[in-house]
Amino acid sequence: MSLRVDVLTLFPDAVAHYATTSILGRASERGVWQLHVHDFREATDDPHRSVDDTPFGGGAGMVLRAEPILRTLDAAPGLARPVIALTPSGRRFDQALARELAALDGFTLLCGRYEGFDQRVLDLAVDMEISLGDFVLAGGELAALCVIEAVVRLRPGALGNDESSVEESFSDGLLEYPHFTKPAVVRGLEVPEILRSGDHARIARWRHAQALRATIERRPDLIEARGGLSEQDRKILEEFDLLEDPRRSG
Repeated sequence: MSLRVDVLTLFPDAVAHYATTSILGRASERGVWQLHVHDFREATDDPHRSVDDTPFGGGAGMVLRAEPILRTLDAAPGLARPVIALTPSGRRFDQALARELAALDGFTLLCGRYEGFDQRVLDLAVDMEISLGDFVLAGGELAALCVIEAVVRLRPGALGNDESSVEESFSDGLLEYPHFTKPAVVRGLEVPEILRSGDHARIARWRHAQALRATIERRPDLIEARGGLSEQDRKILEEFDLLEDPRRSG
């Protein structure tokens, strides 16, 4: 079944154009997913098509009005659920959440602007909120595209090889192992000999050891989230002499 993604935005062309490129475009052509973009400026009720106004109580900036967004949600045929607002205070988006969304039949993303949404949009129509991280963007369009791409690539048929998504960074709570391609030597640096050995079982163990090494060194929080190193992890690091000093080359 095709994944349906609805996006409410003030910049529909920006979202729709990117969705036709690269992996997203090819996956759409294969019927893996379908995009429905809604411009909530079209649901305004004044001659100036105003979507924002000054905040009650004063303060800097403008706030997105509730009615244009609520009307758009009400009028959209077959709108996908859940409805997700992209906000700084939402649940942190990560690979685990991407997998949760990829398992759904669809979802809707609300792209904010200015100082954010009138709280009544969140109270009346939103099922959950998502944040890409602790930084500020001018609007939610880039965040929406990040969520869409991370999710769509997990759907069967989205990639040329479905195994690609299984071996990517964060797929098992680890960073990805290093990759090499031809030629075997680049400016004096050689591809690790083990990758040319033809011993696929040992190559798989080496790659896992390298993923562990990179994660220990760069994202120890991910190791903690996995409950620390397992006995199997320790054995595989020891096999490639990485247990004592994970920064050493494999």
